[in-house]
Amino acid sequence: MRQHYKPMLAQAAKKSFNSDDWIFEIKWDGIRAISYISDSLSIRSRNDKELSDSFPEFEELKNLGISAVVDGEIVAMREGKVDFQALMERSKHAFPQEANYAARQAPATYVIFDILEKDGRPLTNLPLVERKRILKDCVTEGKHTILSEYVEGQGEVYYEAAVERGIEGIMAKKKTSTYQPGLRSSDWLKIKKVNSCDCVIFGYTVGEGRRRETFGALILGLYDKNEPVYVGKVGTGFSDREMESLMKEFQDLKATEKTLEGVETQEKVAWLKPKLVCEVTYQTVTRDGKLRIPNYRGLRADKRASECTLDQLRKSKLQEYLSKRNFSVTSEPRDSQNKEERHSFVVQEHHARNLHYDLRLEKDGVLKSWAVPKGIPEETGKRKLAVAVEDHPLDYGKFEGTIPKGEYGAGNVKIWDKGSFQIKAWLEDKIEFIVCGERLHGRYVLARFKKAGENQWLLLKARDDDE
Repeated sequence: MRQHYKPMLAQAAKKSFNSDDWIFEIKWDGIRAISYISDSLSIRSRNDKELSDSFPEFEELKNLGISAVVDGEIVAMREGKVDFQALMERSKHAFPQEANYAARQAPATYVIFDILEKDGRPLTNLPLVERKRILKDCVTEGKHTILSEYVEGQGEVYYEAAVERGIEGIMAKKKTSTYQPGLRSSDWLKIKKVNSCDCVIFGYTVGEGRRRETFGALILGLYDKNEPVYVGKVGTGFSDREMESLMKEFQDLKATEKTLEGVETQEKVAWLKPKLVCEVTYQTVTRDGKLRIPNYRGLRADKRASECTLDQLRKSKLQEYLSKRNFSVTSEPRDSQNKEERHSFVVQEHHARNLHYDLRLEKDGVLKSWAVPKGIPEETGKRKLAVAVEDHPLDYGKFEGTIPKGEYGAGNVKIWDKGSFQIKAWLEDKIEFIVCGERLHGRYVLARFKKAGENQWLLLKARDDDE
């Protein structure tokens, strides 16, 4: 019996790049779908929903005369641009008469970019370029089925061209990458003009004024080890029609008790059972883990609430770190292999252009980091300037070595101190913590130094409670 596959997923990268070791193709804004093709046809979404009944136009895949498993994206186009909401409407039609009518009125396209199996033989361990060759040899494009085109090496130009055409971004894939079912791999990168996150709707604030019949903002959360975490509210990006449609969706999901803790709002909240998923774009993630300048994109009927994890934001927190480094040259870690919470801290002595010390505190799956030019204060009452820098992966806490000349932060790095710490308070402008290291012990305070600039902090060795 043919193997059942979960789709391979991509990590986020902040900006495009050029490399002869990578290929680049369009990132389509649609429904990810793996198709099992033989005399019969099964098209499965990421959450394993059968889609063939909703998209009867893809019956043409059975005419290929092959037995294969292919991976791709279902998209809907309107006036030359991808229309994600039209696609979501199409996915709701499963009855043959409705689906056939919808297919005639708003036909979809299946963009195939990978092949996982052919004639019963798994291909997932082959390098990507070999799978691409096999795909091109055995799949003929049809009226509703096309192969994804790609370029080699020139990611920067390709990205700019895609954005100019109104496309949200591109995919970068390492030529030698195997297909890793169900894994979010650094061998595939998504490079988008804006950040986006699939969030769970836990409730909404009751509308006022012109929105008194609908809502003010949606309450958003993500799951961290099966526990929901509040990540902010979104109150923009809706049309009047979308707001009315959402209120109808909410009717059967009303909850009698609060479904999410930590929500910071003065407005009255109507709580919902966490069933609906929506896509939200945002500018950045704040240091306390909230979405900054979020904007609603639409519901994601193709995703389960349980799939919406905090890892989405953890990846985006590392975008700046990833964009500054060429991992084919530097031995610095790309990501964290061990995601278990350890409440660790590390101070690294960094002999870069100027000697400084890097203080890193584990929080929300990354190392929050500050460069301390004059060294860590060890006497009570002493304070030093600390400059907030990009978040680092957890595995950076074990890094020692030489960053090559010409690379970001070039110079020698060695661990000066390490250990565990306890958070006493973690606020937007003040962080208080107790460290237990090999050299450092006791209470420290990081306070934002607003007059000096956005990233400027003061690091103080505070008096211990028992002194």
